[in-house]
Formats: sequence, structure tokens, C-alpha cells
Amino acid sequence: MSTVNLSKITKQFGSVTAVKNLDLLINEGEFFTFLGPSGCGKTTTLRMIAGFYYPTKGKVLFNDKDMTAVPPEKRNTGMVFQNYALFPHMTVFENVAFGLKVRKLNRTEMKKRVEEVLKKVRLEQYMDRQVSQLSGGQQQRVALARALVIEPDILLLDEPLSNLDARLRDEMRNEILRLQRDYAITTIYVTHDQVEALTMSDRIAVFNMGVCQQIGSPIEIYNEPVNDFVAEFIGETNLLPVIFEEQADKQRVYRTQDLDVSIYVVDEKPHIANYKDSDELVMSIRPEAVQIVGEEKEGENILRGEVSLVQFTGASVHTYVTLENGVTIRTTDLNKGPSIYLQEGKKVNVQLPANQIRVIPKARM
Repeated sequence: MSTVNLSKITKQFGSVTAVKNLDLLINEGEFFTFLGPSGCGKTTTLRMIAGFYYPTKGKVLFNDKDMTAVPPEKRNTGMVFQNYALFPHMTVFENVAFGLKVRKLNRTEMKKRVEEVLKKVRLEQYMDRQVSQLSGGQQQRVALARALVIEPDILLLDEPLSNLDARLRDEMRNEILRLQRDYAITTIYVTHDQVEALTMSDRIAVFNMGVCQQIGSPIEIYNEPVNDFVAEFIGETNLLPVIFEEQADKQRVYRTQDLDVSIYVVDEKPHIANYKDSDELVMSIRPEAVQIVGEEKEGENILRGEVSLVQFTGASVHTYVTLENGVTIRTTDLNKGPSIYLQEGKKVNVQLPANQIRVIPKARM
């Protein structure tokens, strides 16, 4: 296993800066995810770790050893590509053994290691089959086996599940995580899928436009986003621009012109992000935190509106409430049966609990 230390990494392609001034330490045995939209710099960063790209500035270190200009074949990393990059004319065994042949391993040891890793990925019965005869999920396991059989210090995965259907993606998420735990290998995973990132990762780095916006555990990233980009990219949220109004005992009061009301927020760290006086501010509240309450309910942050849309997804129900001034708030509740479904056009009150709101700055571009 290795630690990976990216020290003030910048990568430019001509006049385009793909990654800007990235400082990042990935620990031994950690499952670390690069998350962000297309073109945000996450795959470029992965390729600099693999050695396919060299940084324009900065250093790449494995266990404090400078690997910045070391070619890929000398880094002892295993990589799984988005399209798997398998050899269709070869059998499963031949594909998995390819890296060992390049390393000139003797046949007995090669056979032993290939058989062991195929058992790990549960493909030993397909050893002599052509990879072109396998399903997408099976091909993905072959690609994993080929990366693991060389016993790499670091496993790199570049959106390996994007070509699979939804159910198979769920299965393969669990499979990758099981293998990572079995091998206790430092793993760096690239994805644009928030569910993959939240369910698999020890820590996540959220990228946008070449800049790492936030690093933290899935719980930290989801519950304590540092700006509006992270809040909106990780899951669903309701965002409204606000201006600080006053301090009220253990709460801060913000004014939102969109609603023309004062919003009360608990004055504690999880609810108020760090921001400068010059920053534009927004309030973020997750749909599952918004409460639909009876007309007799009194208290702070209660707003009146009308149900404009109800979406049934199976496990949950999304209810959209359009407030009297035209702003729409999304709410989410677990599906507990038809009795909880509201009819479109119904007048309701929604409450934004003060301890569920987070005030954050807009991301600086």
C-alpha cells in the first residue's frame, strides 16, 4: 500500500488549466473518490497519478517518494478504465495474465496468481472463455482482476461503472468495495455519480472547473457543504439567496428577498459555513428536512403555498410546493402508503427547521 501526496499540482493544456493548485493527501488503504461534472479535472488528476500525464507544476509523491516524472509502468499502479480496455481475442485467463507476462513472471507463479484473483472476483469458472462472450458486469470483473493480479500499491478506477445498467451498477459497487476491503489497497475512484461517491468512499474530493472545492467524508460533504456548488452537486437541495439581518440570541436571522421573509438559522458550526463579508450568501435545506405542517402550526420559518407537483419514485415521494410569491420548495418523504400523498392544488404550509438550514457562500469562480 502507498500514500499518495499531490503537492500544489497544476496541469495545463496550452492555455487551458485543467487542474489548478491541488494539494491532497490520500492515506494508505483509503477508498478516495474524485467527484465532479464532466470536464472538472478529476480524470486529469487520476492520469497524473497513473503517470499518463505529467503535471505542469507541483509534485506527485507515493510514500514520500517523488514519482512526478516516473513512467506509468514503473509506478506499480493498477488501472481500470471506463471501457475496460480488454483484449477481445484473448481468453479471461490471458487477459488477466497479461500484466504478469510483461513482468516476465514464471508460468507456475503466473497461473497461481491468476487463479487466485479470479476466485476473488468469482470468475474462476470462466477462465477459458473469450471475454467477448461475457456480460458487461463480467467484463468489468475481468478488468478488476487484471488490475489486481499485479499486486499494485495503488488501484485507480476511472468511471468503471458508467457503461452498466442501474441494477448491475448497484451490484458492482458492492463488489468493488468488497475487493478493496479484502486487499486493503489504496484506491482512487473517479465518478460523476453522487450515489457511488457517497456509498463507497472513505473520503471525497469534489471538483469543479479544475479546482477542488471540498474534501471530506461523505457525511461531511453532504451535511456541511462549503458552498452552493457542493450543496447542489451532492444530492438535492433547495437554494435561496439570503442577506444577514441580525443576531437573535442563539440564532442568526437572514433576509431572503425571494420570499420576502426573515429566516432563522441555528448559530452553530454545522449550520453556518465560513464566509467573508463580501461573499454572496445562499441558504441550503435538503428536501428531506423540509416539513409539510398543518395550518394551525405556529413558529419560525413557516411558509404558505400550494402543492404544484407530486412525484412517486417507489421508495420515496417528492412533493413540490409553490409558495405564494412563486418560489418552489421541494420536499421528500419516505413512501409510507397512499395516505401521505398530497393532491396537486392543495393549500399547505411548509416549515424550514432552523436546525436543518445551512448558510453557505456562492462558489468563487
